[in-house]
Amino acid sequence: MAPPLGIFAGGGELPLRVAATARAAGREVRPVLLEGFADPAAWASYPSLRLRFGALGSAIPWLRNEGVRELVLCGHVRRPSLLSLRPDAATARYLARIGARAFSGDDGLLSALRKVLTEEGFSLVGPDSVLDGLQVPPGLLGHVAPDADHLEDIRRGVTVVQALGRLDVGQGAVVQQGLVLGVEGIEGTDALIARCGALQREGRGGVLVKLVKPEQDRNLDMPSLGPATVRMAIQVGLAGIAFEAQGALVIQREEMIRLADGNGIFLLAIRPGDYAGG
Repeated sequence: MAPPLGIFAGGGELPLRVAATARAAGREVRPVLLEGFADPAAWASYPSLRLRFGALGSAIPWLRNEGVRELVLCGHVRRPSLLSLRPDAATARYLARIGARAFSGDDGLLSALRKVLTEEGFSLVGPDSVLDGLQVPPGLLGHVAPDADHLEDIRRGVTVVQALGRLDVGQGAVVQQGLVLGVEGIEGTDALIARCGALQREGRGGVLVKLVKPEQDRNLDMPSLGPATVRMAIQVGLAGIAFEAQGALVIQREEMIRLADGNGIFLLAIRPGDYAGG
């Protein structure tokens, strides 16, 4: 039997789906719940450890004692500021090993975290190694298709998001009628959509473009989309969502399609290279 699967669990449904799928396959699960993000009530049936961000170093001996060798990092998390981190002694030792990368962009931090966890004897795997079918091939999901103007907005969005990604800034942008209404920063995708809703012009709605960063480790911090993203897009009047085929993690695909088709917005999985240079 496989050893228990460890999960550093942030907010949202993805960590819970990973845990439930692993358990259904007969594998034990040991989640580390990030305080303020993972809902302890939702994890009540799992033996877990609840820690604030600044005490995550204390999770390593607990995971090792529980027999964990593989770790999944997933769920929504907002990294705290240096002043609010208040690292405990164990975490401070790991921060010293990571150095300045702990306070650089997300990719730098995650790369350093992978190095530390690997040195401690753990393997980091992506959620898609547990959940089948999270990534989709290029093409439409559902029956609503973008028109030629939407495709131009997607092209513009791909150029912007890839430039952001190279700077380790974000994974998404909203474009309407050739204008960039907003780019994703620390606030996350749903907040980006909400912010851009009030900035839209009259006429056809904007398009959310969501991509994997060019240098991103695909076992860490993959962009994800689910019904909540579609509901937010519907609420603010976007025309559609374009995301990276075989890249972004698509959660509850059938529910996403039902919502999109029922409200006239498109869901399109794209190969960024087909839209580059816009």
